[in-house]
Amino acid sequence: MVFHSVPTLIQSFFPKRIWNKPDGGQKIYLTFDDGPVPGVTDYVLNELSKREMKATFFMVGANVEKSPKLAREVLFEGNGVGNHTFHHLDGWKTRLKDYLTDVELCNQILEKTLNEKPKLFRPPYGTMTGRQAKVIRETQELIMWNVLTGDYDRSLSPDQILKNTLKHINSGAIVVLHDQEKTRDIIRKVLPDLLDFLADQGYQTAIL
Repeated sequence: MVFHSVPTLIQSFFPKRIWNKPDGGQKIYLTFDDGPVPGVTDYVLNELSKREMKATFFMVGANVEKSPKLAREVLFEGNGVGNHTFHHLDGWKTRLKDYLTDVELCNQILEKTLNEKPKLFRPPYGTMTGRQAKVIRETQELIMWNVLTGDYDRSLSPDQILKNTLKHINSGAIVVLHDQEKTRDIIRKVLPDLLDFLADQGYQTAIL
């Protein structure tokens, strides 16, 4: 089951993680997880560029290693970049030492590829232990979300994904999409309409 809007009660349990960024303005924070993936990330970049919009990309280190040029293009286009572990690990299923090692590997490949150390971290699947979070929070902001599009859920149609997402859009929302193989087709059916809606409603997309 996909919860398109994260309940405020759940958010309140983890106050040191960033769920949204309300500032009174018409800003939306689009985020893309799991890339960079050729044929997907570059499509997203093109759609953003056509509308002069920006987003934050939480990258998997192994994918950065495979596609360094595409990773650099994300940054060159003025977008933000964050750490999403090297191997897309589930924190609940990974020992503390192994998890932190994987996070550091991703930091290193991002710094080597982009010439800057990522200041943001998002846990794959949104899962991490309190001990993992405590250590990572010493050097990076923990970025969660309050709007989950469900673009990876193949039981949902493009219309359902778009409708459910738009219903929960509000100022300061952090919205999760994915630039990965599983969403290669669906992103083409959802993203243009989502971006056009944001533009029509006067929202400004910003990086985290």
